Amino acid sequence: MSFRPEPPYQHGQIPQTAILLVNLGTPEAPTPAALRTYLAQFLSDPRVVEIPALIWKPILHGIILRVRPAKSAAKYASIWMREGSPLRVWTERQTKLLQGYLGEAGHRVMVRHAMRYGQPSIAKELDLLKQAGATRVLIVPLYPQYSGATTASVLDDVYRWGLSIRNLPEIRAVNRFHDDEGYINALAERVRHHWQQNGKARKLVMSFHGMPHHTLLKGDPYHCECHKTARLLAHRLGLQANEYVVTFQSRFGRAKWLEPYTEPTLKKLASEGVESVDVVCPGFVADCIETLEEIAMECQAAFLGQGGKTFHYIPCLNDDPAWIRALTGLVERHLQGWPTRPDQYPSSDALEAQRSRANSLGWRG
Repeated sequence: MSFRPEPPYQHGQIPQTAILLVNLGTPEAPTPAALRTYLAQFLSDPRVVEIPALIWKPILHGIILRVRPAKSAAKYASIWMREGSPLRVWTERQTKLLQGYLGEAGHRVMVRHAMRYGQPSIAKELDLLKQAGATRVLIVPLYPQYSGATTASVLDDVYRWGLSIRNLPEIRAVNRFHDDEGYINALAERVRHHWQQNGKARKLVMSFHGMPHHTLLKGDPYHCECHKTARLLAHRLGLQANEYVVTFQSRFGRAKWLEPYTEPTLKKLASEGVESVDVVCPGFVADCIETLEEIAMECQAAFLGQGGKTFHYIPCLNDDPAWIRALTGLVERHLQGWPTRPDQYPSSDALEAQRSRANSLGWRG
């Protein structure tokens, strides 16, 4: 195995602490070609599709990637923002705001973002951080609830990058924040603000991204963490058990997934005489195709078509100040023990002494 040359900052440069926010990813454009590239990467991840490659690859390349890109491209086009993909737009804003909030708190750190699938890639961003002198990197997957298909996949990519690096930075990761007080508070504020503006619906539907049911049986904690988030949010909002329901969306294929499913539940509620629903997606911290198209469009049409009267989708946390404050607090707790403030970095004299020692030993890094 060969390792790539190290960037020329090794000796005499102030070591930097960095934060890398990571979200799922997005196609580069709402076109069939861009969707084909994106879906090929996404659906080739064995963490996402746990089917043996010899069986899955012919299905993926022979059927799915021939049919699905055009359909998905049309859906993306319906929610595409002027600045680009909503997920990318909101993740970029979260990154800039987090940098600002940390700076106001006295931290001198670098903050960047990456996507697990698509661009900017995790490897590219880690390269840039390393070139900028980062010797410590906190990885923050933007998935509140841990799953092998999401958080673990992000860390797979981080470790894969590390296989080609000689001088690895110190790495930490935030595995989950499903029960983080700041995150729950931000969700509750988001819902309360909606109620203040639009009134309170008869039922609050908390829709989380679905996962195959077998992942629960094999020990993935995702299902349990979704329900804990829901219980904490309901408690913070003062809801009784009959005032909210937990569902799972984005089912793919014919296998059994976590239940109850979101769209059938909404249809059932409407047929039972529930005239108004509010839908919130606590598993997403940024609006994306699954929230803006699947929930706000498809599920709304399903509910109203079944006889429901009022459907409101409550937007994700996005750039809400309460969420950015929560994210700042989460990051600060995971940075403890690392130098992040100017007075914690080596003095110029100490750096010069280090450089002199390195030169005397013939090191020219």
